[in-house]
Parts: sequence; structure tokens; C-alpha cells
Amino acid sequence: MPIRIAVDAMGGDNAPKVEVEGAVAAARDFSVPIILVGDRDLLAAELSHHNTAGLDIRIHHASEVVGMHDSASDAIRKKKDSSIRVAYELVKSGEADAVVSAGNSGATMAAGMYVLKRLSGIERPAIAQVFPTLSGHTVVLDIGGNVDCKPVHLVQFAIMGEVYARHVLGIAKPRVGLLSNGEEESKGNDLTRETSQILKEVAFEYKGYIEGRDIFAGNADVVVCDGFVGNIVLKLSEGLAEAVGTMLKEEICKSFIAKFGYLLARPAFSRFKKKVDYAEYGGAPLFGINGVGMICHGGSNVKAIRNAIRFASDYAAKGVNQKMAEKIQENFKIYSQQRETVKDPSPS
Repeated sequence: MPIRIAVDAMGGDNAPKVEVEGAVAAARDFSVPIILVGDRDLLAAELSHHNTAGLDIRIHHASEVVGMHDSASDAIRKKKDSSIRVAYELVKSGEADAVVSAGNSGATMAAGMYVLKRLSGIERPAIAQVFPTLSGHTVVLDIGGNVDCKPVHLVQFAIMGEVYARHVLGIAKPRVGLLSNGEEESKGNDLTRETSQILKEVAFEYKGYIEGRDIFAGNADVVVCDGFVGNIVLKLSEGLAEAVGTMLKEEICKSFIAKFGYLLARPAFSRFKKKVDYAEYGGAPLFGINGVGMICHGGSNVKAIRNAIRFASDYAAKGVNQKMAEKIQENFKIYSQQRETVKDPSPS
């Protein structure tokens, strides 16, 4: 059976136009069956603008929308027929295998937890993001799902990130690093120091502390932090990429020689732009729910939606959640016992 993706077609800043066009592109380019979730009349009208002959795309009606300024609880308690909740209900019933949404990220996460529940052994789900590096890609998590974390949460994030890097990104032996303000063990805070002690006992390649600059250098394949720090890393990276592009454009426009040089180097600039373009990665996978959810940027373009559907399909097809649950169980006694040792050290 092919992997079927439920697309929250009402959630993004430019919904449903971008979501519908991105879904049509994914169905055509990757032969992915799609369920567009949202207002039936609006979606049918939007879909009529595209040639869908031979494509497996259908509409599932949802009468409500969770807006960007709504609280996460609205997706659960007040708007029971919202497009994001209905999309997850389709996964729960087996009609779909994954959800893609560019809507309210808090609501998307809350609805996923409420409808699909947490993966066995996971205390808190996390949002991950794939970053381009000098040597390939790095998975950073959590990037905003959990502002306040305990060491056990970061340990579970590390395990889930390692499994994703191994089975989805194809990295044979992922290196895991803990984001801190220095590489020395004396650095960090209580959270990172306690987490680091536990990670030393977990069954994977743990590099210890890494610094922010190590992310883009590719010195770790998985970078772990709490959602407060991770969201700052994400937004800083997005802002920096945009600022660099603008500054380069301004400098190029200042002289004829610079413009001529740009024409010669245009292929290199195009490759660079593609490498740092968030749309190439589609969205951020939601780890730790008992299903597959992909959270996209609210302002996602057609390419981002298309690629998010592709990544969600790949994630679901490879059975990554089952592998995460197995890895969590494999290390449960280790990090549980180590947590107690760190928390209540026995007297010597």
C-alpha cells in the first residue's frame, strides 16, 4: 500500500493556494496519494485550477481552522473539526499515514499528541530541523516544542535524533553532540552537565559538548538542546541567511565589475542559495508522537510544501517511529538508573 499524506490545507499564511499547489506537485512528482483537509468548497475551487488527471488526490471536509494566534488548546478543545485535528484523526483511523501542516506549530504539536498520543517511552515530543553543513546535514532538536526541559527529555531527544539521522538521512554512525557554551566539561549549566553524564552511557557515538559554530561545520550529525535555545538557533540561522543574501545583492549592485563577476559566478550562487533554502527541507519533523507529523513554516512556498510531503512519505515508509521506540526501550534502564545516580548520588 502506498503511503498517503493528509495535508492541512487551511493552516498556512497563504492557504489554501500554496498547500493545494504543493500537494499537486508532490502527487505528480513523487506519486504520493494526497488527502487535502479543509473547507470542501474552497479546496475544490482551488484544485480546479490544476491538471489533476491521473493523480490520487481527494478532499476531506473540515469546517474549522486554527489560526496562528489561537492557543494550542483550541485545536483540541474548542475547534474539534479543525483541519489540523481532522488530519491527525485520519492518521489515527488508518486513512492516512502522515500529516503535513504549515499552520500554528503549537496547535499542530498539541493536536498530534492529543489524537495520536506519545510514542512508547517518550515523555515529551520534540520538533527537529535539518540544517545544511559543510559536510552534509545535521539534525538539531528541539527547535521550539519544549522551552523548559529536564535531562531525561534531552536524552530522549538525542536518541530520536540519532535514529532519524541513521534511517532517514542515511548516516551509518551518527555523531551526537550536546549544544553548550564551550567544549570543556566544566562549561554549560546544571541541565547540560547532568544530561551529558547520562548521554555518556547511552548506546551511540556521543561527542560531548559542541558549540554553536560546530552546527554548520558539520562536527556533529545530531545536535541536542532545549526548545528555548533551539528556537533561537533556528531564527538566528534564518535571519543570517536572509541578511547575507541581501548584503551580497547590495554589494553586487554597486559596480559594473561586481555585476559582471556575478554573471560568471551565477551557477555557484544558485547552488549556494539552494543549499541554504529552507524550502529544500520542506518542514520540521515532529518526533515522539505515535505517528508522523511534519511542521512547515507558516510562510511556506509551493516547493516547501512539496518537499515536506516527500520527507513525510519517506519518514512513514521507513517505519522510523518503531525504531525510535525500540532504541528508547533499549536504553531505558541505562538512562533511568543514571538519572537517579546523578540526581541522588550515593555517599562514598
